[in-house]
Amino acid sequence: MSRTEAPIPSHARPQAHHQAHPHDLIQAAGELAGLPELPRRGRGLSLRTLIVLRWLAVIGQTSAILTAYFALHFPLPLWECLTVIGAGVAMNLATMARARRIDGSLPDGPRTAAQLGFDILQLATLLALTGGLANPFCLLLVAPVTIAAAALPARQAVILGVMALIAVGFLFSWSLPLPWRQHEHLELPGLYRLGLGLALVTGVLFTAGYAWKVAADADKLELALATTQDVLQREQRLAALGGLAAAAAHELGTPLATIQVVAKEMLRDAPAGSPAAEDAALILQQAERCRDILKQLSAQPEEGDALFADIGLKALLEEVAEPHRGFDLDFDIALKIPSGQDAPRLRRLPEIVHGLSTLVENAADFATARVQLTAVVDAGWIEIDIVDDGPGFASEILPRLGEPYVTSRPQAKARRALAAQIASATRPARRERRAPPPPVTAPIAPSQGGMGLGFFIARTLLERSGAKVSVGAGDAAKGQPGGARVSVRWPRQVLEVTASAMEGDGT
Repeated sequence: MSRTEAPIPSHARPQAHHQAHPHDLIQAAGELAGLPELPRRGRGLSLRTLIVLRWLAVIGQTSAILTAYFALHFPLPLWECLTVIGAGVAMNLATMARARRIDGSLPDGPRTAAQLGFDILQLATLLALTGGLANPFCLLLVAPVTIAAAALPARQAVILGVMALIAVGFLFSWSLPLPWRQHEHLELPGLYRLGLGLALVTGVLFTAGYAWKVAADADKLELALATTQDVLQREQRLAALGGLAAAAAHELGTPLATIQVVAKEMLRDAPAGSPAAEDAALILQQAERCRDILKQLSAQPEEGDALFADIGLKALLEEVAEPHRGFDLDFDIALKIPSGQDAPRLRRLPEIVHGLSTLVENAADFATARVQLTAVVDAGWIEIDIVDDGPGFASEILPRLGEPYVTSRPQAKARRALAAQIASATRPARRERRAPPPPVTAPIAPSQGGMGLGFFIARTLLERSGAKVSVGAGDAAKGQPGGARVSVRWPRQVLEVTASAMEGDGT
């Protein structure tokens, strides 16, 4: 079984972790990408861009025709050529008038396809009047198809590509002679013209295919980066919410203390057992309850709140491992620190928590029985190794690991266990003893991940925090599956919170 990256962590997390669950975001990204057009946007070009490109083509065509006729004295059908060029001018003027009525700066796929189709017909007609495939400018037929492949959906790009190939076949079958010097006639052999046609067809197909692939990769990367940014923004909003809660608890402490002082004075002045005394006692009781709630909101990280700016190194490892415990896996957490030193406190960045959680879930899903998290601290670096005893990274996936949409992910172990628990709870009780049900092997609860964005997002977030992420084989014994290792390494000064900084925050 091969392994790749994890999706966004999907297991239930304790409330103290306040982890975002961007599965819906990933699914929405997948639906947006689509299946047959994955992940092309196909928005086309704006009318303004098409107008500028056609004016450049008209200027170039006019210059070439006039130079050949008046400067080189080539006998060519001048007025017929100028008429074809004039058709391009008329189309551009009509497009400009339409762009004034609508927002010409917005992309428009169908209009882009229609405009490029006209350009192919206009250029093919002009080439037919000036030598066909013998005209060296026949190479320009590649341009509209390349633009279509880069900017349009596959269906429209294929239609325009077929139009260009039909134009090549027509130019091979019929065209006027190539204009040449007076009293000279240039006739290319048929086999050479066939070679020119095949070369042009090959150029159209190769260039269009290359442009389509580059545009598709760019769209996938843009979608993945947008998803990463959305995940990070959600994490940052949650972290900011924790800071606001702590600030609110601090601000509410003063008026609450005033309420308690006034209530005590009311209780002292009121006769014992009177309604006023009971009301004052109730106010004191509820004020004390409010004070306890505010203490919980403003508690220090070691008291359970995980949304403060710094966190202990071991507490960080426990936090990212805790959601995955209880699924027949052993989690070993170890710290390797120079003797005589305390474990450093780290900046608790949402990027780090989310990225490590994703990597740990990946290890938990592929592990057989054990996942090991080891933090190594030295004078200049802090490194966290995540090692599992699973099958390891597939050789065909390893060179591309970290790219978006690269995955061969199986169903998550945690979701299989959850599906088995649900099936067991809903199975009707029977009086007689029966053989235990077979293990759940069929995909019962499909994973919400598996799009190949998990490792990409984790790596992007971690590298954004200053880390360097590397992957390799694990520490399995001889004859056992190799396992996998993911190492995340930060410069210590980037990640560690110094004592002076903590004192400054405390003041």
